[in-house]
Amino acid sequence: MQTDNSVQIDKGILASGENRAEQARERVRRWRLILGQESEERFQSMGGAGEMVLSQEQFLMDQALAAIYNRSGAGGFGTGERGAGKGPSNPQISQWLGDVRSLFDKDLVKIIQADAMERCGLKQLIFEPELLENLEPDVNMAATILLLKDQVPKRSKENVREFIKKIVEQINQLLESDIRRAVTAAVNKRQHSPIPSAAALDYQTTIRRGIKNFNPQIGKVVPEHFYFYDRTSKTAANKYTVILDVDQSGSMGESVIYSSIVGCILASMAAIKTRIVAFDTKVVDLTEKCDDPVDLLYGFQLGGGTDINQSVAYCQTFIENPKKTLFFLVTDLMEGGNRAALIRRLGEMKEDGVTVVCLLAVADGGKPYYDAQMAQKVAALGIPCFACNPQMLPELLEKALKGQDLSGFLGEKDKKS
Repeated sequence: MQTDNSVQIDKGILASGENRAEQARERVRRWRLILGQESEERFQSMGGAGEMVLSQEQFLMDQALAAIYNRSGAGGFGTGERGAGKGPSNPQISQWLGDVRSLFDKDLVKIIQADAMERCGLKQLIFEPELLENLEPDVNMAATILLLKDQVPKRSKENVREFIKKIVEQINQLLESDIRRAVTAAVNKRQHSPIPSAAALDYQTTIRRGIKNFNPQIGKVVPEHFYFYDRTSKTAANKYTVILDVDQSGSMGESVIYSSIVGCILASMAAIKTRIVAFDTKVVDLTEKCDDPVDLLYGFQLGGGTDINQSVAYCQTFIENPKKTLFFLVTDLMEGGNRAALIRRLGEMKEDGVTVVCLLAVADGGKPYYDAQMAQKVAALGIPCFACNPQMLPELLEKALKGQDLSGFLGEKDKKS
């Protein structure tokens, strides 16, 4: 028995040693993939030649990464420098995109695609129909396409729309149900009336709040109070108005995409009135395009200067009932117009009773990008001024519609997470 135990122990030690050795070899291979083919000689000189044998999948990964990260550009898409270059044939890139999507996780694919565009001058080539079919849908990529949409050749226009549509559908799935729930929860809280009407009786609320008064002798609920729907809340004058004033300067790509989709969702809801306004140095009212989020996105012209004050002045003309108006200013606050007038105008809106929220620009997957000095001045007015993760928009909207304090909104979310 002792001999058998000794053999088993020896085998366990041997297996453990082999596992550690294999883990060490795998780490070397990973470093080799990260550092590229140029590092191979260095590894071999250190006595790591045996560890450098890549698996078939790792070899394919190495080839795909070398196409954009190899300094010498050998076997890649050109010189490795910025600019269009001569580049490869479209089928070659199309095959490369297919390989990348099959070899790496989605998040990594998006990063590699973005680097390929930046490092190898592939921006124009993404408008080739066969390439768009292989691109992984990504907000950053969609923002780049919108920025360059005027350069899209006719043969690719439909493919570009389909690509943008994929992004819209993804974000819709993420936000739509939560936004509808948030608006319904907020607006319904305010739709009861003190005026009794049998046709307008809210049975559900009356029973739910009166259940404590259930009389077992007669087997019925005896409500202390009856709740009636406010039928006047359906009239235009009593609806909430949500105004999205969206900066369309070049840095606003991601924010524009999320804002337009949220705007379309809100515009489809009869409980509120929605307006969407875009601005750079000019103001464009895009409200009529809210039926189709892709058409709305195409209405934005990314790039150009910034005159926020002029756009806020335009939006003020749509404020009929300040206490039932939500004004979302989506911008990086890089004001090129009259800064003092902008601060004064925002202060006036808040004093009149408008719920004003400044949503700062986000870029590179959610990093805030804005003029810190202007943000401080806006915040000093008591106006919430922060960058908001898209997933938090429904809750933000609900709190704003309910008239709740938004000053600690982000802090509350951080505590919960």
